[in-house]
Amino acid sequence: MSLEIILRSGLSTGTILLFAAIGEILTELSGVQNLGVEGMMLLGAMAAFKTSLLTGSPWLGLLAGIAAGGLLSLAHALVTIHFQADQVVSGLSLTFLGTGLALVLGEGLSGQNAPLIPNASIPLLSNIPILGRVFFSDLNVLVFLGYLLIPFSWWYINKTRPGMHLRAVGEKPAAADSLGINVYGVRYLYTFIGGCLAGLAGASISIAISPGWYSNLTTSGQGWIAVALVIFAQWNPLRAALGGYLFGMLRRFMLDLQGPMLIFGLRNPFFYNHNLVFFLQMMPFLLTIIALVWGSASARRQRIGAPGALAVPYIRGERR
Repeated sequence: MSLEIILRSGLSTGTILLFAAIGEILTELSGVQNLGVEGMMLLGAMAAFKTSLLTGSPWLGLLAGIAAGGLLSLAHALVTIHFQADQVVSGLSLTFLGTGLALVLGEGLSGQNAPLIPNASIPLLSNIPILGRVFFSDLNVLVFLGYLLIPFSWWYINKTRPGMHLRAVGEKPAAADSLGINVYGVRYLYTFIGGCLAGLAGASISIAISPGWYSNLTTSGQGWIAVALVIFAQWNPLRAALGGYLFGMLRRFMLDLQGPMLIFGLRNPFFYNHNLVFFLQMMPFLLTIIALVWGSASARRQRIGAPGALAVPYIRGERR
């Protein structure tokens, strides 16, 4: 069980969570809650793998995955922003829709090998003793993209005028509307951007981090983990990134730990029956439920920094 392997694996797996979580942060800061991250990721994974296989270009596959997640998110935007439907119900429906589309459109792809996004090293930085080998050497290109996305998203949200408009729409949409900010346009835009990042997260799975496509492929609950990370990170991209990387390292650690556990399990029915493995697979969903329940009380939501109008449909002229 090597610490270096755990760290490097955590960076790769954490990048998937990073893309999805930052996309959800942007969506929720605009006041729209999208619980369909899992479905958008799965559709993005299928679209990326299929396009890469058909065109021979993993970069076109990456774009296809991003577009698939973005287009699916527009369905959620239409239902929740235009028709003011319940955002939780719509998000859950989006998960089922994305999963179904991915399995149907991905029929026949199982077992095939598509071109993959390559690994790379950053010159000079990769030569730094120990740290260079862990953080900057022979990692997937998308990991380095994640490095750039973290500070950029924080700067964009907190230090730019469009970021200020984003936060205003999520906090006080009526006030933002009175100042000439297009509330509906902003919510559509960031719901779409969030979907694109979820699609990028899915593409990262199938053509980069854990390459391949199978008829029963799932994202292992990583979309739900991303939703929970947003709440625990208090809508801060820096904290979400840290949480994503730590969770990625924890997953690798638990995989490495299963070997000794199975040996020990020869004498222990608890491990032998794989109850612990099932429990670990259940953790993403349990974590999400805890996060959503914990963040459901309005007083607590204000204390942890949730957008004031999160999951509240905006109707122009309506007094609240």
